[in-house]
Amino acid sequence: MENQNQNVSADNIYKLNGRVPLSKAIPFGLQHVLAMFVSNLAPVLIVCSAAFVHGTNHHLTGAEITQLLQCAMFVAGIGTCLQLYPIWKIGSRLPIVMGVSFTFLGSLLMICTNPDLGYEGMVGAVIAGGIFEGIVGLSARYWKRFLTPVVSACVVIAIGLSLLSVGMNSWGGGDGAKDFGSWYHLFIGAFTLIVCLAARYILKGVYKNLNVLVGLVLGYLLSVIFTVAGIAPLVDFSGISKTIAQVGVVSIPKLVFFTSLKPVFDLGAFFTIAIVFLVSAAETTGATTAICTGALGRDIEMEELQGSLAADGFSSAISGCFGCLPLTSFSQNVGLVTMTGVINRFTILMGALILILASLFPPLGAFFNSLPQAVLGGCTVMMFGSIMYEGIKMLKECEFDDRTMVIVSLAFCIGVGLTQTSGNFFAAFPKEVGDIFNGNAVAGVFVVSLILSLVLPKSKKSE
Repeated sequence: MENQNQNVSADNIYKLNGRVPLSKAIPFGLQHVLAMFVSNLAPVLIVCSAAFVHGTNHHLTGAEITQLLQCAMFVAGIGTCLQLYPIWKIGSRLPIVMGVSFTFLGSLLMICTNPDLGYEGMVGAVIAGGIFEGIVGLSARYWKRFLTPVVSACVVIAIGLSLLSVGMNSWGGGDGAKDFGSWYHLFIGAFTLIVCLAARYILKGVYKNLNVLVGLVLGYLLSVIFTVAGIAPLVDFSGISKTIAQVGVVSIPKLVFFTSLKPVFDLGAFFTIAIVFLVSAAETTGATTAICTGALGRDIEMEELQGSLAADGFSSAISGCFGCLPLTSFSQNVGLVTMTGVINRFTILMGALILILASLFPPLGAFFNSLPQAVLGGCTVMMFGSIMYEGIKMLKECEFDDRTMVIVSLAFCIGVGLTQTSGNFFAAFPKEVGDIFNGNAVAGVFVVSLILSLVLPKSKKSE
């Protein structure tokens, strides 16, 4: 298939294979990096700031956390390369961008804040759990039939729904920000969104699909102006100098086995995280299906699903070997692909290489990390909505009968409803159950839709 598009052409940007001029490939690849950069680092910062060192009551040092942020960029780039250009059966050959997953946050915090397990116990669980998901992915042909079209559609819609609050929280200044909802965050977010929309309709040809990058750049410049003029503290460059002081200008990511924080393998920690890897597999299945239906205009193939899930798992194991958190296909980049139609693997490879390059030059990563949350929010709200839109399109292909109505209604009522209760709905159950379902709509929607799809009788016209 590759030899069909050997000529370097800008038109290949809308084709899965083929070379694109670097003048086009680099900015489109950079757009993918900027769309996911902060979200890729945030889970690492949250978990590692709370983690204890195994067997002690001491937390990780600032220098250790900075190095782990560096590793998060590196493994995201490696995982993306693996998805784009597979090794053996590991990888999908689809335009998928990998990044550190928020799905595991609750379970990882539970493990790493236990001094008897600590950060090292968490890393061991990530490595073992990643291998587990990789094996599950390679055996997808044996269980794929249970993921019926209505289940896949529900999962994709749930992914979009679960991200809506992420986009709006960013627009407001970032979840937990002291000045959340301040006028300048709302103004910058609205300005960025308007620029994205205007660029999409004003720019011609392939350039119109750089609208997110245009919004990011102009929103960032306005934020710098606000900061320099003393109007609002939107951009903080102090992280760059701190990074240089802690790890230097150039630094090579280190395998955790060659540090003082060597992994500890615990069976209980593995079981705690294994179920979340299954939920992550459902999310990846939905995201990969959305790319095929939304960007490629066809159904997903078995080899693509197996490769995508295998890369999801084994790249998570690689991430654990670098002391980092599990990886997954990044939903915001799925939204970017489906919204722009830019599906070229070589182009997205440029983004992966930019991530790897940023990991070798920590100050470069710190510079990207200075991007204000409000700018990200203005860019991502429509991208997240486009994922939900693709799920609705998938649902439209299902048979609209009483069975589908029951599955969809209960899946969303229970799955999404669990995330909106005022207390801990699963207070009578082990804490791990609440960690999985209370804050994760995708998990609840997936489990309920899957169970109903298996037990409800099928009509003659049903899927």
